[in-house]
Amino acid sequence: MALNRIVLFYCFTPVADPVAVRLWQRALCEKLGLRGRLLISSDGINATVGGELRNVKQYLKTTREYPGFKAIDVKWSDGSAEDFPRLSVKVRDEIVSFGAPGELKVDGAGVVGGGTHLKPEELHTLVADKGNDVVFFDGRNAFEAQIGKFKNAVVPDVATTHDFIKELDSGKYDGLKDKPVVTYCTGGIRCEVLSSLMVNRGFKEVYQLDGGIVRYGETFRDAGLWEGSLYVFDKRMHLEFSEDSKTIGGCVRCDGPTSKFENCSNPDCRNLALYCAGCAAGPETLLCPQGCAV
Repeated sequence: MALNRIVLFYCFTPVADPVAVRLWQRALCEKLGLRGRLLISSDGINATVGGELRNVKQYLKTTREYPGFKAIDVKWSDGSAEDFPRLSVKVRDEIVSFGAPGELKVDGAGVVGGGTHLKPEELHTLVADKGNDVVFFDGRNAFEAQIGKFKNAVVPDVATTHDFIKELDSGKYDGLKDKPVVTYCTGGIRCEVLSSLMVNRGFKEVYQLDGGIVRYGETFRDAGLWEGSLYVFDKRMHLEFSEDSKTIGGCVRCDGPTSKFENCSNPDCRNLALYCAGCAAGPETLLCPQGCAV
């Protein structure tokens, strides 16, 4: 039986011809039988792909032949091509959609003027040195934090990454501008942009977790500062770093512990929310508790 894996990576680097890179990446994935989602822009590439392990390795070897992609930092996880409905390879203005393509500056070394990168071990050193002054700032959509986040983290009230600029400009977080702020997200890519937006808005000491929650979980599993499960954007929906993972999410109907997101059973709604196994068992309880906004 063939081994299968999913890989996640991104790279901020100038791309002269994003359309040509899209055509090359699609042809390469199709040849190797891989599925996933890839976004390409003039600022780089953002990719999550899955398939047979030997084919994924060949994909990475070939992708690294592109000069700007030589040093991509790859995160591995269990899964396969079957965790994705199809192969999607698109060109966009941004490889992560903050709605600020003109504000982001990229050169051959990556994002210009972003936060200081911290490896997981360096994050612990920072917390040991500065204690409760350190502020963890979640760079994901707020619903992702329902099932997992860093202890005592600030979770901005955002439904999409497009909401972050308005949120930062609202003044809500001006009191953090003189504090050491550590931004974090799933694999690190959203924090590349978020940390630069924060620096541009006067935050004086901004860090970003290198490799994101994925790399931190690989390093410390559930024996560190992370609590709960990690939301992922494929059929798996969430993953845990060890058997000691806490369940911090609560069912929207009964508040029972759960990390499982389900769609509302009303076909006109289909809102994604947390449901425990009991409430998800039948269509009469797999419904928005306050009624569906349809």
